[in-house]
Amino acid sequence: QQRNPKPMYRETTRALTVCVEPEYLERESQPSRGRYVWAYHVRIENHGAETVQLISRYWRITDGAGKVQEVRGQCVIGEQPIVRPGEVFEYTSGTPLSVPGGFMTGSYEMITEDGSGFEIAIPAFSLDCPDQVTRLN
Repeated sequence: QQRNPKPMYRETTRALTVCVEPEYLERESQPSRGRYVWAYHVRIENHGAETVQLISRYWRITDGAGKVQEVRGQCVIGEQPIVRPGEVFEYTSGTPLSVPGGFMTGSYEMITEDGSGFEIAIPAFSLDCPDQVTRLN
């Protein structure tokens, strides 16, 4: 069976490009119990001239029923990575939902070497089940 290629979402703020590739995890999901699980692979590309460090994250997760969950926290996957000009930082995380779809968006708080802080946008991306007909994004 031919699967559709995974969608890639991207957003650029201050020469930092955030790419997100979500993937439905069928093996970890239990639809009969209201558990749908997605992984999302994030890639942060530094196309600018400044060295930056990721300090914290903010996620807004909206499920297909309209329920919103906000998640804030220091670091990503236990790290506060430094991304120098021309470098890339990548990680994979995940989220469960109780309904078969939704979408996520958010931002990362970054600081430069001189200590000035700013936010970069995480693009909104869909969490879609392969069999789901309706697309939310």
